[in-house]
Amino acid sequence: MARSRTAPSQIDLISRYREVRAFSEALAAPLSEADATVQSMPEASPAKWHLAHSNWFFESFVLRDHVKGYKPFDARFAYLFNSYYEAEGPRHARPMRGILTRPSLKEIRAYRAHVDKALTTALPMLLPEAQALVLLGLHHEQQHQELLLTDIQHLLSLNPLEPALFDAPNALPAPVPGPLHWMEGRQGLVEIGDDGKGDFAFDCEGPRHKVHLHPHALAHRSITNGEWISFIEDGGYRQAAHWLSDGWAWVQAEGIEAPLYWRREDGGWTRYALDGRKPVNLAAPVTHISLYEADAYASWAGARLPTEAEWESAALNIAPNSGNQLDAPGCPRPRAAEGGSELTQMFGDVWEWTGSAYRPHPGFRPADGAVGEYNGKFMAGQFVLKGGSCATPRGHVRASYRNFFYPHQRWQFTGLRLAKDL
Repeated sequence: MARSRTAPSQIDLISRYREVRAFSEALAAPLSEADATVQSMPEASPAKWHLAHSNWFFESFVLRDHVKGYKPFDARFAYLFNSYYEAEGPRHARPMRGILTRPSLKEIRAYRAHVDKALTTALPMLLPEAQALVLLGLHHEQQHQELLLTDIQHLLSLNPLEPALFDAPNALPAPVPGPLHWMEGRQGLVEIGDDGKGDFAFDCEGPRHKVHLHPHALAHRSITNGEWISFIEDGGYRQAAHWLSDGWAWVQAEGIEAPLYWRREDGGWTRYALDGRKPVNLAAPVTHISLYEADAYASWAGARLPTEAEWESAALNIAPNSGNQLDAPGCPRPRAAEGGSELTQMFGDVWEWTGSAYRPHPGFRPADGAVGEYNGKFMAGQFVLKGGSCATPRGHVRASYRNFFYPHQRWQFTGLRLAKDL
């Protein structure tokens, strides 16, 4: 659920609603019916399901609950497109979403058009409580825009043809960044968490609270593919010494030898992305790595992962809309850090793993009702990632934003920044 805010003006909210909804449609435009239907693994969802589920959110929590006389497009869709909201009743099993050949993609688009018409008509009359739910729904849909891209990338990577969904513009190789510089972080008592000054934050981002930081430093940029190859060539995936016990067991059981989508070919490394298979860009940030891999690299490098508080305190004065984030449909690609020794790549490029468990901030209380299930019930066994990625819609993240995944998961644009004690 969102933390309470002064609602944006109706004109701004309608404009933002139309913009976000159109962007989802544009991301899905290159997909065939089959592309949009198939599910590659239980953790992922079909593109068609993402489009429908984000639509179901508006239909259920805004139109059904706050617009008198609203008639659902198809009452059966509530069972199909509820994700995990127990208060909303039974639902179709997550691992089985890929068998939903019906409704068709055309029908899903009609479903979205039905909701768009009803919501934009009703929005000027909605009470502030309902307008806050619209804003929550828009940020929820932006999350699914990133998931749509990463899920379709995983799906297409399993096709032996390794098709390209988007054309890749020709680009000159970027210069490999110079050595890491260490930026001393704040010490003593600092405040982190949502400060209530923005127009939106998820409930898990607050309350704002004080934490004590010991002397530490952060690397000025993310770790690159070239640096990761050095880890590989030094036996990083073959030596247990730098791995957490669970991480080493995962490497052994799954035969992990490199980041997801990498392949050794003709003496070099290639990667798969939505522009097809290409040589690994040595200058770009490494991505598609698990928490286990990030932690092992940090140990190998004589460093560690930053804590959530260290990362967030360093990012407080950096514009969250900066960096390489998603502005238009196309292949998301991390980019090389620009020259200099200032703190960079804090927002965009890759979600950066922290060493902090995803647990509630002091004083956290989930909202009542179904929307209270949005974040709080997932606060076990997962780790916090910060900063957004090249697949995150610009304007979606901020310093207090808390993404979270299980330590073995790596199909998102996940990378790392090193930290060390002083």
